[in-house]
Amino acid sequence: MEIVADLHTHTIACGHAYSTLEEMVAGAKQNGIEIMATTDHGPCMPGANHPYYFGNLHVLPAVIEGVRVLKGVECNITDIHGSLDLPSKLLQRMEIVLAGFHPLTGYQGSSKKEHTQAMLNAIRNPLVDVIVHPGNPQFEIEIEQVVNAALENEVLLEINNSSFLLSRDGSREYCLEIALQAKKVGLQLLLNSDAHFSADVGRIEKARQLVKEVGLTAEDVLNTSLVAVKEFIAEKMALKQGLDI
Repeated sequence: MEIVADLHTHTIACGHAYSTLEEMVAGAKQNGIEIMATTDHGPCMPGANHPYYFGNLHVLPAVIEGVRVLKGVECNITDIHGSLDLPSKLLQRMEIVLAGFHPLTGYQGSSKKEHTQAMLNAIRNPLVDVIVHPGNPQFEIEIEQVVNAALENEVLLEINNSSFLLSRDGSREYCLEIALQAKKVGLQLLLNSDAHFSADVGRIEKARQLVKEVGLTAEDVLNTSLVAVKEFIAEKMALKQGLDI
């Protein structure tokens, strides 16, 4: 299963990553990634950027050193209503909008029911394209409900390789269940690196092992196909830009 696009990466601008955008692109190129999304954290993350940073992403070229660079953000879900930490007008301009739970970003939910409701509300937001690391046990969810909502709203769920390293201990069991449920209903998944260093762009070995374990194939993973990624981004951009915000 060859991954050709990595749609979740961070640069030094996010406050806790270690490579510049150009270095991340070089890492993508070195590792055979043809489409890379730069998705630094929204402003509620400690050390993250002001909204002006995201508003100015338009200055970036679409292609850098032969790699298609999508301009995006990893928003923080900040309350049970699924609110995000960038204005809708800015999100409408993003080529890709990721959303997820993170500690220390204002979210106060404390139960599985509340986490599920907050994530479902984020999924129903037409500005959201991808839910990141939904298998994080710190924010346990009702997986069947989330997978069904993602399918209904054409939102992708991510299997995050970084979750299996140091960042989200205990994620594997939940990610296995997400992958199994996705297979059951026919929801495509994303395998992303969540790279915070240039050499890690496109490195998704543990995520790939997990989806193979449950019998998923390349057809079940969106970012095995350049055509599929481009079509998904184009369709979601058309939806976002058609909104009256």
